[in-house]
Amino acid sequence: MAPRGVGLLAALLILALCALVRGDKPSPCQCSRMNPHNRKNCGFPGITSDQCFNSGCCFDSTVPGVPWCFNPLPMQESEECVMEVSARRNCGYPGISPEDCASRNCCFSDVIPEVPWCFFPQSVQDCHY
Repeated sequence: MAPRGVGLLAALLILALCALVRGDKPSPCQCSRMNPHNRKNCGFPGITSDQCFNSGCCFDSTVPGVPWCFNPLPMQESEECVMEVSARRNCGYPGISPEDCASRNCCFSDVIPEVPWCFFPQSVQDCHY
């Protein structure tokens, strides 16, 4: 391969790696529904909101004494279902299937044991960055 081709290949490889590292900006509910005292740091001192969001993290500098750049809540199938586990209000019964839960127009997530797996959705009206 000619020297010119190696340089072009290296540049393309670097661009591809940068695209893989860059995270998707979390949804407003993934950020605003997080209790500030439960935030897990996702940045470094002096990080800007753009740098934070580009890392796939949330940014909120309005609460002193807690991380401003923090990991978002896990994404759910629907934005209405994104919430802290402590905010879940039971909508089913032990052992409910995802299909029965959906027939009640509720959210389903069985990732965390000993919490409601079928729970009422929340309005997205209150979600903001």
